[in-house]
Amino acid sequence: MERKILFLTSQVKFGNQKRYQEWFQRQYLSTPESQSLRCDLIRFICGVIHPSNELLCSDIIPRWAVIGWLLTTCTSNVAASNAKLALFYDWLFFSPDRDNIMNIEPAILVMYHSMRPHPAITATLLDFLCRIMSNFCKSLAAQVKQGIYTSLRQILEKRVLASLSPLFDNPKLDKELRTMIREQFAEFCSPVEGKVEETVPMPPGAMILDGNHNSVMNCESEAQFSEDEDDIPLGKLRSKDIKFQPIREPSKAEQMDISEHLNQLSGEIRNKILDLQKEKNSEVQCEIVEGLLQDILREEDFDQDTATSLGTCLAQILNSEFTRKLFPQELDDESIEESLGTPLFVIFRNLCQTPEEDPSRQAQLMLLWELGQHQPRLGYRLLYFLRASGSANSGSTSGYTSYRDYARSHNALSTCLLHDLKLCQDDDVRLFCYLVPEIYTQFPNVAIGNADILNLIVSCIDALQLQDLVCHILQGNMVMFRKDSFISILNASLEWETFEQFCLWQLIAAHNIPVDYVLPILPKLEFQAHAEALTSILLLLKQERPSMELLKHILCRDVKGSDLFVVSILKYWTQEHEVQLSELVGSLFTKSGSAAKRKRQPLAGKNQGPAPEQTLAHLDQLRQHCKQTSFFGQGAIQAALLQVQATSSEAQKTKYSDLFALADDAEEIKAPPSTPPKSSSSRGGRGGKTSNAASSSQKAATSRVKAVLADSDSSTESSEDEEAAKPKPPRKKKKTALVTSDSD
Repeated sequence: MERKILFLTSQVKFGNQKRYQEWFQRQYLSTPESQSLRCDLIRFICGVIHPSNELLCSDIIPRWAVIGWLLTTCTSNVAASNAKLALFYDWLFFSPDRDNIMNIEPAILVMYHSMRPHPAITATLLDFLCRIMSNFCKSLAAQVKQGIYTSLRQILEKRVLASLSPLFDNPKLDKELRTMIREQFAEFCSPVEGKVEETVPMPPGAMILDGNHNSVMNCESEAQFSEDEDDIPLGKLRSKDIKFQPIREPSKAEQMDISEHLNQLSGEIRNKILDLQKEKNSEVQCEIVEGLLQDILREEDFDQDTATSLGTCLAQILNSEFTRKLFPQELDDESIEESLGTPLFVIFRNLCQTPEEDPSRQAQLMLLWELGQHQPRLGYRLLYFLRASGSANSGSTSGYTSYRDYARSHNALSTCLLHDLKLCQDDDVRLFCYLVPEIYTQFPNVAIGNADILNLIVSCIDALQLQDLVCHILQGNMVMFRKDSFISILNASLEWETFEQFCLWQLIAAHNIPVDYVLPILPKLEFQAHAEALTSILLLLKQERPSMELLKHILCRDVKGSDLFVVSILKYWTQEHEVQLSELVGSLFTKSGSAAKRKRQPLAGKNQGPAPEQTLAHLDQLRQHCKQTSFFGQGAIQAALLQVQATSSEAQKTKYSDLFALADDAEEIKAPPSTPPKSSSSRGGRGGKTSNAASSSQKAATSRVKAVLADSDSSTESSEDEEAAKPKPPRKKKKTALVTSDSD
């Protein structure tokens, strides 16, 4: 929600915000439980979103308009009261020395700009402001009054408003409210002169605001926004008149006079257009358009000028085709067939049924292109027709080729397809999701690997629509990824919203993408900044058995105390694949040691794996998180630690002393030397004794590792641990004495 509100107040132009607000309300504010969110959002806007001077002087939607919209969506008395309290909260104890005027600015502007178009909003806010002075806290009533007075003085001083008289002396307020305002704010009201004008009574239900707070008045004195002294050190704000334009209804094709274009037509084509203009019955219109197309095909000199005039006339006459709801609510054969029974789809059907080699096809494409110049939503309607009518599977070679030809006449296929899908997503998400599988099937070279199209999908779908897409993928109806573009999609997705990224990873999981495709992006991902991607990759790795290639990519990540990615997957593998992981880690140390001795240059383009010290750092981090494991008692790990310790510098030995301590008794893990001949007569022979000895030695080593881990857990730097580790050498001496001393 925070990111959406930030986008709304910093990117959306005043007049274009309605669809964003409608989406936001559907997404976050449509349930009864969401009523309480409004006061939090208002506090966030007042206290956190402080636009710069440049933004204040631009045509971006101002904060007060967003807050006004939030107030009008309250359907609960409690929520409305809390929302108003959130709006005025900074006024109660305002101090110019420590508080920012940007915190109090939205409330006064909401009231000021609502006086004429929405007097109920102004009235209920003024009523609340008067009553809160004495009712917020009885014991602090004087301080609250002083804070509100200070706020109003600061508003006048900073020229947020030139005067409060238009607000406090507003004749549209009812008499009782105006009397209360004069009692509470006498300092800011103008003297009473002459006859008081007739008042408009305040609606009884004004506490619950309703209506559409989306237009603003043209005030005689425009509001001047305050300086953002605390946040933007740009000096004095220059006075600029900010002219707000009322929000228009969703864009519709402007009504235009087509008489001039009609005069450029002649013969049967002109007569058909006149008949079509007069006719209101859809079936009759379809017959007229069918006849019109036949006349075009018979026209020998149908040129670009004729196509331009005809396309302009059709765009105006068929305007309702592009504004009506296209996709049926209940999806069945009958409803789909009914949705295609309009004149526009007659044009589409004729084009699709015309063979590519037919010369008349070019004339139809010219007409369609001119029609699309005036009606940009024609493109996705053509896609819907192709999908709904099944033209691609009807045996006609002109199915989706029709759209390709139409798109190429406008621009590149990829550009046109993306533009049409964006418009479709804006107009109808259900229709957009209906088209998605066909887009990936019919335009694989454009759609597969296209991060923009994929972002369009995941930015608008809900859980049910995601489920439908996953079902299409599992049924083999759609493929959305390929190897050569997969990493570029992952890189682009790092900037997407959290839910969008999770949707992406659900789609990836449905494709059974090999984990190898994901590995190259691992070093780039930050544990804090890219939590969505790392969480999903972690779950993918959980399903895999450890391998040398996986280990190299994982251990190449930098070691950071707050980054638990590597240690988490390593610890999981120590629980599930302990022996295999220990052998791989040991082999990694062995190979890196051999490469260092040979001092050969690594092969270009080949992943050589992490440096030995980086692997040591990861193992040391694993040691700190792994207190009860036998992993470090494995022979391969013990041997590897001894090998690395022998070639390490003193600084490294000191840094990883606790890790190397796990290998102090590694020589005992080796199989014991051959026993005297007299022992070979025992049951089981020498092989059995050796095996038992090795097993016992392994268990002993494991127990010693646990002891060292337990010691290092308390304090790896403490002197007590050092003393606890000192008895080891005496034990070795005593063991030697048993062999060499006769006195014993």
